[in-house]
Amino acid sequence: MKTRTLRSVVYFASGLGLIVSLFAAAEYLDVALRGVCQINSFFSCSAVDRSGLTTTFGVQDYLWGIGGFIVIIALAALAERRPNDRVRAYVLLAVTTAGVAVSLYFLYVELGLIHALCIVCALAYLCGGVAWVGAIALVARAEAARATRDEDDRDLAGAPDAEG
Repeated sequence: MKTRTLRSVVYFASGLGLIVSLFAAAEYLDVALRGVCQINSFFSCSAVDRSGLTTTFGVQDYLWGIGGFIVIIALAALAERRPNDRVRAYVLLAVTTAGVAVSLYFLYVELGLIHALCIVCALAYLCGGVAWVGAIALVARAEAARATRDEDDRDLAGAPDAEG
């Protein structure tokens, strides 16, 4: 895949994740919206919301999603300015990896402690996972480009002189 296509995957997944996280915030704040995600006692956003376990370090979990997706979008935009800059690709990978780790913790809280799954939250986790896979592919692409440049530099350094 082209670097631009991979970056588009990161943008799309993060943008959708941001929209889903904003809906999770609205759902948390407006009790009437909780019914949208109520399928049964297990697939239930309201069961998760009512659990009292939806804050991490004193911050509502949906805010972690909103903030995280905004940061990912901003880092992808910065990385786009210099597509061959490996550092920016690795920073994007680090942030998306942290997002996946936080999502796995939230998923553990939902499944292991609350015994319910918020479908809206799970969709946000999935979006973060897709952005993470895109970031992994961007790093791999940057590393491949670097290896090609290094190989070209070695070939030029080892090439015989035109006069020789």
